Amino acid sequence: MYEMVDLIMQWLVLPIALLGWHLFNRCVKHETQIAVLTAQMESSKLSYDREMKEMKETIKAIFSKLDSIEQSLREK
Repeated sequence: MYEMVDLIMQWLVLPIALLGWHLFNRCVKHETQIAVLTAQMESSKLSYDREMKEMKETIKAIFSKLDSIEQSLREK
């Protein structure tokens, strides 16, 4: 009887438990990698948004300068 339980533990339960433990560790690793990638994506998005805002402000300043030049040329 105990030999049968020992065989079942050795060839069925233990491998399944090891497989479950291995899959759990891989899932934890993947969750960590996903969290890091999400943080990097957010950082890149914020940086891109900041650069686009600066470009828009620069373009507005250029156009206002061109408008003032055009207006001064029309007055002459």
